Amino acid sequence: MNPRKLAFLAVTGFLLLAGIMTWMMMSGRRHRVEVCMEFRGQTACRTAAGPTREDALRAATDNACALLASGMTDSMQCGRTPPKSVRDIE
Repeated sequence: MNPRKLAFLAVTGFLLLAGIMTWMMMSGRRHRVEVCMEFRGQTACRTAAGPTREDALRAATDNACALLASGMTDSMQCGRTPPKSVRDIE
């Protein structure tokens, strides 16, 4: 097979694969939120995305609490604390 044709097919295949992967990642994350958590006098804000708003809220809350809490007990307490603020991101 001609080396130029092989190179063209390889580049085309790579671009097609990259496009499919990008589309799959973007289509599964329809909701984005920023959550600010306050726990033991400290505040942390994190943004997360998910297929539903509730999934995005949970992920952002967990990520913010990971910065604020130390240990499983603190993490669970922080996760049950109502957020200081929630902002929907388009």
